[in-house]
Amino acid sequence: MPAYGDLVEIRLGPQRAWMVCHPELVHEMLKDPHTFDKGGPLYDKLGKLMGDGLVTCRQPAHREKRRLLQSGFRPSHVATYANLVSEEAESVCRAWSAGQAVRVSDAMMALTTRVISRVLLSDSLDDTTAAEVRDCLTVIVRGLLVRTAVPIDVLFRLPTPANRRYLRAVDRLHAIIDAAIADRRRGASHDDVLGTLFAATRGEGGTAAITDQEVHDHLITLLLTGVEAPALCLADAFSLLARHPEAERRLHAELDAVLPGGRRPGPDDLPHLVYTRCVVSETLRHTSPGWLFTRLTTKETELAGCRLPRGATVLYSPYLLHHDPSSFTDPDRFLPDRWLPGQVTAVQRRAMMPFSAGSRKCLGDEFSMAEATLALATIAGRWRLRHLPGHVEPKPRPAITLGPRSLVMTCDPMATLRVSDSRTAGGSGVDNA
Repeated sequence: MPAYGDLVEIRLGPQRAWMVCHPELVHEMLKDPHTFDKGGPLYDKLGKLMGDGLVTCRQPAHREKRRLLQSGFRPSHVATYANLVSEEAESVCRAWSAGQAVRVSDAMMALTTRVISRVLLSDSLDDTTAAEVRDCLTVIVRGLLVRTAVPIDVLFRLPTPANRRYLRAVDRLHAIIDAAIADRRRGASHDDVLGTLFAATRGEGGTAAITDQEVHDHLITLLLTGVEAPALCLADAFSLLARHPEAERRLHAELDAVLPGGRRPGPDDLPHLVYTRCVVSETLRHTSPGWLFTRLTTKETELAGCRLPRGATVLYSPYLLHHDPSSFTDPDRFLPDRWLPGQVTAVQRRAMMPFSAGSRKCLGDEFSMAEATLALATIAGRWRLRHLPGHVEPKPRPAITLGPRSLVMTCDPMATLRVSDSRTAGGSGVDNA
């Protein structure tokens, strides 16, 4: 990353803004959420979609909202979702056949949609409705970036095909959530996030009762944050592994040792999938789905010796931080070994922020890591995904998130791969940066 300075003034259309380019300054900012609160064009647009949920709410309301949802995503509770994730991952790749061209991006979106919908709503969404949710989220995420970047709202009220698609997707997503809530009220209770929210509407737990609208907003927020980003991470992991055969070989060696015969992973396997988790971590560093975030100053303040006015938009980019050579050697190379036990430096830990930091760090960070690790282990234990002949890696095209949205690969069964590997043992792979 070029050395433009630790804090750089930029322009967002007609407005001034400041980009924070040093990890220590980013941590300083994120440790003071009362001064650097959620806000700016991105969160203003997200607020219209998500309501006053955990991601978009201002700091005074954040603590209670987070406390309400925290229990479902504590590390100790994540293990209860392990079998759910591996079941859904196995289901996604069960129908694949040798040599088949697989729409990997779509398959990972289907997987993460099913996982998060079961975590939130148990089995309230059938396969058809879950597919609708996936399609709605795809349209919404693609439409959000332009709505954030272009400050002229009237343009998005014009009846263009793109605007109509976006509004239909938003309306349908809200309708699906409303229907799931109504269906649950008529049916049996479940030990899931919706069950926790229903208990909160009755004021259980010694806190003020939340409203039905808050229930809806929380579910919309968790759906939007829990589907596309982990799907992009998984799709990117398979793409990177196909371009880095030595990392792929080491991944499959671990899976053969930990999950012999392609056994489906469970919660007890997570601590042993060390290299698999390293692949996920390096994917998040190399191409973090959440690539740009904003904050808004609530008062005049100082950062890096620069006076910022009240209402200033301040940005930071995990992508830039993760590709800074002062934090990561050879930052453009895919090197999962960076994250092996004993290899990670304090500087790397501070600069690594795929889930943000501070009190507003992503609620589901450990869940997301476990989900990606288990899903990768399950699918890679059965199939080796290869790029199509003549594949050229496209330049990143960021939207609200960053990652491959139309990745197609072919699959080879792992039984074939193991025979091939046994014949070529000792050969060195080419690590294509």
